Amino acid sequence: MAVRNIVRIDRDKCNGCGLCVRACVEGALALANGKAVLVKEEYCDGLGACLPICPAGAIVLEKREAAAFDARAVTARSRTAHSPGEEHCGANRAQTDHARCLSAAGQQWQVREGGELQGVGPSPSALAHWPVQLALVGPSASFLQGAEVVLCADCVPFAYADFHRDFLRGRVVLVACPKLDDLEAHAHRLAAIFKESRLKSLTILRMEVPCCAGLTRAAERAQHHSGSNVPLSEVIIGIHGEVHTDRA
Repeated sequence: MAVRNIVRIDRDKCNGCGLCVRACVEGALALANGKAVLVKEEYCDGLGACLPICPAGAIVLEKREAAAFDARAVTARSRTAHSPGEEHCGANRAQTDHARCLSAAGQQWQVREGGELQGVGPSPSALAHWPVQLALVGPSASFLQGAEVVLCADCVPFAYADFHRDFLRGRVVLVACPKLDDLEAHAHRLAAIFKESRLKSLTILRMEVPCCAGLTRAAERAQHHSGSNVPLSEVIIGIHGEVHTDRA
């Protein structure tokens, strides 16, 4: 037992929508009797990805004595506890185990070979893992181990036409919005990723607009707080799709 951050759910406020259950990639939350509950203290990483998801404001982080977060137990549970039939997004599904949603279920696969742009037919996707949203990726996800990671502002792939070819192939992508998301929560999750996954590098890929610099600051804070020496670099994309800046 240790004093640490852990979620607390106000049952009176909870409306049983299940959004927090799907947001918690560690599987720490479940729906029981129409209300969200904490399944097991060891499954809660205390980073609070579920907080901004809750429309009723029923979840808070509190600092108290609790069992330590156990990443190995989370990984073992995700491998054995769920059958393919359980992976759906029913928001009001009441159950003692947590609902698994395809938006959060970790997956990895081989990328198709070829795909050079030749002007004929669609180019194949270079994406080789799921999920991609930073808030949904567990810090100990298998695809993060030893990976070259691109921390990508979510507008970038719309502005830069050759995103898959030039930035995604052979890399892991984590997507976030530095303006609309909770940057503090992202910084905490990145710090946990730095601690638990031996990344080769992290490239921040952001837009030239000023608010997008928050993504770089969040990564730098996470690196500092985690004590990581993972190399950071930054690539800035112009709103017309040009590579505006590339600096390490």
